[in-house]
Amino acid sequence: MADLFDQSPDAVPDTAPRPLADRLRPKKLSDVIGQDQVLGPEAPLGVMLSSGSLSSLVFWGPPGVGKTTIARLLADETDLHFVQISAIFTGVPDLRKVFEEAKMRRRNGRGTLLFVDEIHRFNKAQQDGFLPHMEDGTILLVGATTENPSFELNAALLSRAQVLVLERLELADLERLAQRAEKELGVALPLEGSAREALLEMADGDGRALLNLIEQVAAWSVEGKLDAEALSARLMRRAAKYDKSGDEHYNLISALHKSVRGSDPDAAIYWLARMLQGGEDPRYLARRITRMAVEDIGLADPQAQAQCLQAWETYERLGSPEGELALAQAVLYLALAPKSNAAYVAYKSAMRTAKETGSTPPPKHILNAPTRLMKDQGYGAGYAYDHDAEDGFSGQNYFPDGMERALLYQPVERGFERELKKRLDYFQKLRLQRDGGST
Repeated sequence: MADLFDQSPDAVPDTAPRPLADRLRPKKLSDVIGQDQVLGPEAPLGVMLSSGSLSSLVFWGPPGVGKTTIARLLADETDLHFVQISAIFTGVPDLRKVFEEAKMRRRNGRGTLLFVDEIHRFNKAQQDGFLPHMEDGTILLVGATTENPSFELNAALLSRAQVLVLERLELADLERLAQRAEKELGVALPLEGSAREALLEMADGDGRALLNLIEQVAAWSVEGKLDAEALSARLMRRAAKYDKSGDEHYNLISALHKSVRGSDPDAAIYWLARMLQGGEDPRYLARRITRMAVEDIGLADPQAQAQCLQAWETYERLGSPEGELALAQAVLYLALAPKSNAAYVAYKSAMRTAKETGSTPPPKHILNAPTRLMKDQGYGAGYAYDHDAEDGFSGQNYFPDGMERALLYQPVERGFERELKKRLDYFQKLRLQRDGGST
């Protein structure tokens, strides 16, 4: 019985044309370029293979780094039958057939390595369907995903598989791949050194994309060698990998936020540009930039929040691309502003304290008494009107009776908060001098 979705290249006639990427597919794991962190002798897969104990795996990494190739070679190394499916095109009936064929194969004495591309596309019920077949040894599952498995895969499935991170290829890795391609094609690419480097950069860490570009360049009929400018005129730069709802979205906004927090204007504006180049909604960026002002700068520079709101308003009035300059200015301002999260910490502490103290009422002396009954109950009795004090400060207690005074806001010695700290220390000194004041 033919196996469903068995996409082995052996099924393709030798006379059929094959893309360069397929022709250069490694024949053994040692041929794989750029993933030593998982394939090396002391790396996870190297140790598994040397010990003869391969577990179910999830490969997490960007496109074109070898996830499918490594899975296929693992099957060869362990003498498992290789079956490949894609979560995009596979439904429940198809999965049932895959599992039945794997069971039949197992009864005949051979195991199955089931490679599931885009495994994160399966819903929870479909992911759960793999579990019993993984547990009884019917299949050894190797999933591949470009999304963070922690968010996209069930905890039950993750507990039965080891997550291995595959990394985008470095320029040195891509150069090795280019040399391998030239050997396969029997020609040297007609490129000057700068053009060759530009070609590698166009691939953006994706080996398959590089081979597709090389195949195009090798087919050109040119005299001499092309420089970088001539190459760029003939080839479109590959769009940077950016998923506005996926990992790259969260990774880049995290990089932007932490660059601002770290007072690095150059890195901050770079990550802003990366997100805008990727097609991020500038309004989302305006909202997140404003959040940075509130969370990481706060009262150390009260103007920071106003700068962000003005930039947001300017963007709304100008639109793209001119309005995006206002967002860039706001990012630079935030990166260079003095930093303090004292207000943020005070707010979180206050919320926690409020939750712990429940419905404890305010002290009666700071309650209004609009009725006679309330006055008889002591509402407002003993309230000291601060403006009547010589220094405009009564030092009374405003926390609930019986509650120890909470120290929530602790300004830092930076920016405008240095002045606020002086005021806070001054009021604390006066409070200690007043009769009935609390510490």
